[in-house]
Amino acid sequence: MALVDSLVVFVVNLLVGALGIYVGARVIADFEDYSYAIVTALIAGFVWAVVAFFVGWIPLLGPLLALVAYLGVINARYPGGWVDAAGIAAIAWLASVVVLFVLGLIGFITFEATGVPGV
Repeated sequence: MALVDSLVVFVVNLLVGALGIYVGARVIADFEDYSYAIVTALIAGFVWAVVAFFVGWIPLLGPLLALVAYLGVINARYPGGWVDAAGIAAIAWLASVVVLFVLGLIGFITFEATGVPGV
């Protein structure tokens, strides 16, 4: 059952992240393709995880390098430059927060942070 739960969490997170990237790309780059956003979210998440695994332990620099790698994937997959990629990522973050808030309100997910009781 834990494998099924993990798979559901992965799919929901992927779809929410892809929705955020889709909204950001639509606003910033006028690019409308949700399946393209899903692939972008998958690649960007993988690149973020790999970079964070290898250099994430370095204070300030590790997370910054992971963010730059994430932005690099968005920059490579969508038209525009680094500023547009940063705009897409910022809108993606905001859209994802809104979606997660709504999912929390309807009871689909809980408002919790790992390691922070009551949050």
